[in-house]
Amino acid sequence: MLTINFISILFISILPINIFSDNLTENAIIGKWMSTEKNVKVEVYKLNDEFRAKVIWFDDTDDPDRPMHTRKDLHNPVKELRNNRILGMSVLKNLKFNAKSNRWEDGIIYDANSGRHFSSVVYFNDEGLLEVKGFWKFEFLCQTIEFTKAD
Repeated sequence: MLTINFISILFISILPINIFSDNLTENAIIGKWMSTEKNVKVEVYKLNDEFRAKVIWFDDTDDPDRPMHTRKDLHNPVKELRNNRILGMSVLKNLKFNAKSNRWEDGIIYDANSGRHFSSVVYFNDEGLLEVKGFWKFEFLCQTIEFTKAD
């Protein structure tokens, strides 16, 4: 009887840790991320049941006369949105964590350089980098950006 009680107490004491670990896994992408090319920094956050990302910094050394805080979304297909600033812009939405595949799926990513939206998935690769894939129709037809955790 003592063995059964000990196992029950051990199981009950471990249970909250496992529940917390599951939440950590799902929320592991929340925070600030710098691309490995060091040209863009985004902040990933959760709104209701979806994950989103917004631009919080980008390299503007290509045109010193146009600092990042002045750059607009000139290629947006919606004319009314072309006056929006790129800095602070939402560039990723609708991501949902899939515990079976251990990645975030069904996202929509926006490319301000082209004004196009793409399907997106996000996951950690074997090196621990956050990979963000944008693709059109088929995932193997994709462009991938890798990110590291930023301060």
